[in-house]
Amino acid sequence: MRLALYTGIILAGGYTSLPPALAADPTGDWRVADGVANIRVAQCNGSMWGAVSWEKKPGGRDENNPDVSKKNRPTLAMPTLIDMKKKPGADQWEGQVYNAQDGQTYSATITPVGTDQLEIKGCVMGFLCGGETWTRVGPPIPLSPANAMAKGAPKPAGAAPKAAGAQGTQAAQQGAAGTTGATPPAPAAPAPKTAAAPKPAQKGAADPVGDICLLPEIAGFAH
Repeated sequence: MRLALYTGIILAGGYTSLPPALAADPTGDWRVADGVANIRVAQCNGSMWGAVSWEKKPGGRDENNPDVSKKNRPTLAMPTLIDMKKKPGADQWEGQVYNAQDGQTYSATITPVGTDQLEIKGCVMGFLCGGETWTRVGPPIPLSPANAMAKGAPKPAGAAPKAAGAQGTQAAQQGAAGTTGATPPAPAAPAPKTAAAPKPAQKGAADPVGDICLLPEIAGFAH
């Protein structure tokens, strides 16, 4: 059985090999064996997850999914590696893999091989195993902020007193003038308007997938 998985983004600046210390890190963007897509792997709430982050032919749909409600979902950002847990004492993670080519989910493992390859193996009913090797196209991904519970800032004890308006200030000046007999000073002339600052140049197109831990199908499962 060959896992023809559908999956990331090739970084515009290119990619260089990682130091040996990161050899066992499966996170990052990986190009699948046949080159039709990349998978972005990240740690979400203690498990490794993977989702399609780039497609050679954009606009794919999960048409082979046995769930009728998912047949029209885009394959871009679709989860492929599902809830993979690290095996004790080994640089290997095990969980499930979804194969969009046949719409089936298999038991699977992922194992980093050196710094630039990720070996994935899947089995049906514990046998008929097959696999392939993916090639790294992006550096490891830091732990997602989505894994930490957001803490709201404490509310202030009370509202700050409102500043006196222009009319209140003018009345106070007139009252002071009536007491001392002095003529109140004329109001200061408004400062001349300055030219608006130029807007920064528009940045390039945003990453269409971003943090995969925030994707609804992953966030809803992992939290």
